Amino acid sequence: MSADDATVVLARHGETEWNRERRIQGWAPAPLNDAGREQARVLGDHLADSYDVDRLVASDLRRTKETARLVNHALGVPVEFDPSWRERNFGVYQGLGYEELFEGYPEFAVQETGVAAFETEPEGGETLLESRERVLAGWRSVVGSLTPGETVAVVTHGGPLYVLLGYLQDRDLVEALTEHSQGNCAVTEVRVDGGEQTVLREGDTAYR
Repeated sequence: MSADDATVVLARHGETEWNRERRIQGWAPAPLNDAGREQARVLGDHLADSYDVDRLVASDLRRTKETARLVNHALGVPVEFDPSWRERNFGVYQGLGYEELFEGYPEFAVQETGVAAFETEPEGGETLLESRERVLAGWRSVVGSLTPGETVAVVTHGGPLYVLLGYLQDRDLVEALTEHSQGNCAVTEVRVDGGEQTVLREGDTAYR
């Protein structure tokens, strides 16, 4: 790794009660629970100990904003809240359990319908392809703003991390959504060297 390489450290938000209950959150204003707040504090300490973070970018939804603010107690860096990094908007289906959604509405289940699920739009929400393009626009914005040697931390959601890792690792979207795992406050590290973007660490929760 050269002195000119930049680093982006991505993390999922801390746990919410809806995570614990396996409910679709989408854009709902779900707060962190006690475990999630503790996860965020530990994540902040870990990032402060392991990286020289220069700034922090986060989704502007409630659970990511709470996570970012707790993380930043340890970092003390400038913070930007960017809606590009939001979870997919599931519209009227937000609040349903995962099993309830995918069993009752299999058109949204990637494992059942494959690529057809990418363009299925929930009422009041967005398609998977639309959310993917939004997240990749957020990624390009972060990468385009990097300076040599800089480290940026990004706090986002599971869905954006799955589609971004699929993009970075040249996986098809079905594989990206079904074979990745991102626990709450899991850490993924990407080295950016000119046009090269290399995943060095993926979905790591072993630090806590």
